[in-house]
Amino acid sequence: MIKYLRLLLFPFSIGYGMVIVLRNKLYDLGWFKSTHFDIPVICVGNLVVGGSGKSPVTEYLVNLLSDHKIAILSRGYGRKTKGFILADETATAQTIGDEPMQFYSKFKQVTVAVCENRVKGINLLKDDHDLILLDDAYQHRSVKPGFSILLFEYQKLLSPQFLLPAGNLREPFVGYKRAQALLVTKAPIVLTEDERIKCASKFNGKAKNELSFSFITYGELKHLFSEATRSCSSITSNTTVFLITGIANPLPLITHLKNYSGTIQHHDYPDHYQFSKQNVMKLVKAFNDDPSKEKIIVTTEKDAQRLLDVSFKELLLNLPVFYLPIKIELQQEDKNTFDKKILDYVSSITRNR
Repeated sequence: MIKYLRLLLFPFSIGYGMVIVLRNKLYDLGWFKSTHFDIPVICVGNLVVGGSGKSPVTEYLVNLLSDHKIAILSRGYGRKTKGFILADETATAQTIGDEPMQFYSKFKQVTVAVCENRVKGINLLKDDHDLILLDDAYQHRSVKPGFSILLFEYQKLLSPQFLLPAGNLREPFVGYKRAQALLVTKAPIVLTEDERIKCASKFNGKAKNELSFSFITYGELKHLFSEATRSCSSITSNTTVFLITGIANPLPLITHLKNYSGTIQHHDYPDHYQFSKQNVMKLVKAFNDDPSKEKIIVTTEKDAQRLLDVSFKELLLNLPVFYLPIKIELQQEDKNTFDKKILDYVSSITRNR
């Protein structure tokens, strides 16, 4: 069915691709203005619609560059506000978006801001910060970042990819040539040389030899409302897991939880989905009706930002609701080179200023 749908949409993808190629060419030729800044600006992006691990990579950069005064600038996808907003103690997922809210909750030493107009946002932040991290701005060509990190989800990279609307590509694959670093995310922890070569074969020129690989690691489960934590190993084969997600690809999380629990009831919603009270009531009812002696509600760190909405607190407060933080680790043979590229860029721009 999907195959035939793609065939029907393919002519539209050709038209879309022509428009995107023309747009990029006009930016490359300077006919469309692309603003460059004298402050280090690092863009984290991808070529496809949907998650490829941008948030964990942004968090990785925050830790790597922790001796600098950092601002994270995001569009704030899914927020109910407009314009430039600095995150503060009044911020919620509704006012700044779930991912910026996650950054703000996690890194108190970092400035988090949202703005649809990235040029405006950078101009408002640059005088008070050492560097700016742009979250999901690879196609935002009105800004010319000094360093772009382009992400490719391992499984998607190995599968055929098509332009919108037949597929998930935002722009032709050749767009990777604008990036200074290419990072494969969600790769196997143990990566064979054949798997590396297979991924590298998707690229041309020096990109083949400069591809870095990373994998996901999971932290301890953290309670949604309290400081309580528990290890994933505390979930046994007799525990029923009620999983609620609104992310692009929950499969790696499900696979991880299956290492512990034999029963997972998945309440699956689209990426950045704004949970309703009815959605949460459905989850709570399923949890309360289940006869299992051992049961737990699990969500992602990003989804937790939306579940913290005050309208859900009364429903969830007395339940074992935990979120599972993730982070990325680079393959040992790639880490030093990847980190050095970024550190060298930041130090060179800082010196030139």
